[in-house]
Amino acid sequence: MQPFDKLSAIAVPIDIPNCDTDQIIPARFLRRAKDDPNYARFLLHDLRFQADGSETDFIFNQAIYSDAQILVCDINWGCGSSREAAVSALITNHIRAVIAPTFGDIHYSNCIKNGVLPVRLSAVNCNHIRIQLHESPGASLTIDLEKQTVSGPDGKGYMFDIDPMDKIRLLHGLDDISMTLEHQAEIEAFERDYRKKFRWIF
Repeated sequence: MQPFDKLSAIAVPIDIPNCDTDQIIPARFLRRAKDDPNYARFLLHDLRFQADGSETDFIFNQAIYSDAQILVCDINWGCGSSREAAVSALITNHIRAVIAPTFGDIHYSNCIKNGVLPVRLSAVNCNHIRIQLHESPGASLTIDLEKQTVSGPDGKGYMFDIDPMDKIRLLHGLDDISMTLEHQAEIEAFERDYRKKFRWIF
C-alpha cells in the first residue's frame, strides 16, 4: 500500500454527523469488483446522484473538489457495519486522509490497514476547519504524520494522537501481509529449527 508521510491537498468539508458505512458505500455495491470503471461513483453515491444517475448539488460533486484528497467530517464518521469497501471507495477517489472528531472503530482500523490516515481532532477544531473550508472552497490542509500535525487553511496547527504501531504502518506503507514479511527471516529460522527438532512429523 502507498506510504503516508506528509500531504498538502484540497479538503472537502462533509457536514454529516453519524455518516455510516452504508452512506459511504451503499450495500448494493458491495459485490462490485474494485476495478469496476464506475467504482469511484459508489462513494457517497446516494448523496451524490439522483435515481436517474444525474448529479445532485452535494458538495463532493463540485468541480473545485475534483482533486481533493482530504475529507473533514463530523462526529462518528464510518459507524455502522464493518464493510472494508467503504475504505476502498475512498481510495478509488484518491482520498488519503479523513479528519473527524470520532470514527467507527472498525472503519478506523480498516483505514489504517489500507493506507488512509484517520485523524481524530476535537469537534470544536473540526467544526472550525470545516467553516474555513466552506468560506474558502478549494482551500488546502497539510497533514504531517511524522510530526502528527494538521495545518488549517488559516495556518493554525493542530496536534493529533495515533498509535505508534499504526504510525509505523502508514509511514512505511505496510499492510498486514507486509507486516508479517518484516519478520520473514525469523519465521524461516523457526521453521528450520522446528523441522530439525521434530523430523518424525515430516
